[in-house]
Amino acid sequence: MEDFFNRIETQYRNHLPFVVYRKPNEDVVKAILQQTNGLHFTRDFTEKGFVFSPFDDAEDSILIPVEDSEVISMSQQFVIPADAGIHSNSHSVPMESESKKFHINLIKKGIKAITEKAFEKVVLSRHETVNLSNSNPISILKTLLKTYKSAFVYCWYHPKVGLWLGATPETLIKIEGKQLSIMALAGTQDYKGTLDVVWEAKEKDEQHIVTQFVAESLRPWVENLKIGETETVKAGNLLHLKTMISARLLSDSKLKDIVSVLHPTPAVCGFPKLDAKQFILKHENYNREFYTGFLGELNFETTKTPRSGKRNIENRAYAIKQKSTQLYVNLRCMQIKNDKAIIYIGGGITESSIPESEWEETVSKSLVIKSVL
Repeated sequence: MEDFFNRIETQYRNHLPFVVYRKPNEDVVKAILQQTNGLHFTRDFTEKGFVFSPFDDAEDSILIPVEDSEVISMSQQFVIPADAGIHSNSHSVPMESESKKFHINLIKKGIKAITEKAFEKVVLSRHETVNLSNSNPISILKTLLKTYKSAFVYCWYHPKVGLWLGATPETLIKIEGKQLSIMALAGTQDYKGTLDVVWEAKEKDEQHIVTQFVAESLRPWVENLKIGETETVKAGNLLHLKTMISARLLSDSKLKDIVSVLHPTPAVCGFPKLDAKQFILKHENYNREFYTGFLGELNFETTKTPRSGKRNIENRAYAIKQKSTQLYVNLRCMQIKNDKAIIYIGGGITESSIPESEWEETVSKSLVIKSVL
């Protein structure tokens, strides 16, 4: 175990790119250690590696290519001290701060634009800076791994780009061979000990917009499209509405086309997508960078074996190798810069949004990430 983390520490000290990650509800922690400090990009999503994409889909997606890297892994059977040595002097943002005034004013602008029919929904965000007395990313990563078992947990570094960590509850897309599944996630409320909660019309509408957008965007590229039941799920100390969508890719479908119609989704941008995105870029007053972008394994090779039975040994001969892509939306994340953590939080705005409540929701979300600092 210590060998694994020592390798990552050495990679970091040598200013070489890497990503360490663990998929939701899994036990294996993987690391991809790039052997050079070159900056690689994916433009057509046919390469094999770990992709890290910004919110603004007009910008390039960064790739840590498998062919230029060493891949190592370990089982997460280790005990992390309750205090992993991370200390911040952060507190919630003061309620009358400039940040609060600006964000509430931004929400009011968003609601006004919706009432004027500029778009149906927009996701508006902000960032907070927290001072760290220990900014060792491996310590923060260990705490994230211990705390968020059901999230996609990662630490990503490139000397020419920066250092990001997160524990995201949201899948953008999973493709195994020709089978595709997508999670539509929207709506937020605090977890108070039960999943049996009442959702307001605003949250239900938001979830419906996201689900319909995903389904309609996929239709030209897939067949056998199925929309599952909407359920309440827990992520950290928050609850969300989740709907799973599955389909089978048509033979001429390209991953790049599917990603470009989906990203950024209404869950992180708004609807219609282009109008909401332009509003965000114009009014948010900061660069989201990789927050609300996506990240994950691109075109990894997996082996699918037929269902086991009496002829299990013979079945192994018919194991099928197929490509697997698993991409996650970069939420509940932070960027580490000069002994500071920059935390990113946002929320969906619709016509029925109440600015003060939306601000409080971002405060709740910020506490999820601050709890590991």
